[in-house]
Amino acid sequence: MIQTDEQIQTLRDLGEYVAAQFPQDVITTDFAQDELIVSVTRGAVPKVLTFLRDDSNCLFSQLVGITGADYPEREERFEVIYMLLSMKHNTRIMVKCTTDAMTPVPTMVPVFSTAGWFEREVWDMYGVIFAENPDLRRILTDYGFEGHPLRKDFPLTGYVELRYDDEQKRVVYEPVKLQQDFRSWDFLSPWEGLTHPYSLPGDEKATEPDQVQLGDKGKK
Repeated sequence: MIQTDEQIQTLRDLGEYVAAQFPQDVITTDFAQDELIVSVTRGAVPKVLTFLRDDSNCLFSQLVGITGADYPEREERFEVIYMLLSMKHNTRIMVKCTTDAMTPVPTMVPVFSTAGWFEREVWDMYGVIFAENPDLRRILTDYGFEGHPLRKDFPLTGYVELRYDDEQKRVVYEPVKLQQDFRSWDFLSPWEGLTHPYSLPGDEKATEPDQVQLGDKGKK
C-alpha cells in the first residue's frame, strides 16, 4: 500500500510510541512496503494487542487476519503475523512473534473473537500451536490430512491422495502415486534460443533472406 510522507511519519511515530510502552517486550520496529511491523516477544502478544485495541492513540479495533511464515534454518522457524486495522485513525499495523513447532503461542480469542478461525488456519497450514484456543482443529484441509502444507519441508506431492472407491462406495486415502514421470524442462523460449532439432508449426513456411527473389520487387 502506497503511503504519503505524512502517513509514513505517522507510522514511525506510532512504532516509537508502542516501543516506549513495552520496552522489555518490543524487539524491533521495521518498515516493509511502507507497512509498520512491530516484532514482540511471544508471551507479550496478548498485552500488546490489547493495548493496540484499547489505547486512544491506536484503536486498532479490527483484527484483519493472522498468517504465518516458515524459515526452517532458524531456531524458531515460524513467524506468526497479526494484521490490525484502525478505522478511527485509518492506519494499519502488523505485529509478529516467533515460535517453533513445539512451543505454543497464546491465543488471541479473548482479545479478538475473530482470531479463532485465523489461528485454526495457521495451525492447519503451519502446525503452530495456539494455547487455549477453544477449537484448534483443521479448517482448510480434511480432518484426516497428514502434515502441514505450507511448511517448507512439506513434499510437493503430499503424502496421501484422495479418491472415491467404487467397490467400497466411499472415499479412501492412499499413498501418493504419480500419474506421470516428472518432465524435463529446458526453459527455452519458443521465440528465443530455439535451435535444432526444435521446430514450431509453420516453420516450414519461413524463407531465408538470401532466397528472396529481389527481381520481383521491381515488377509492376
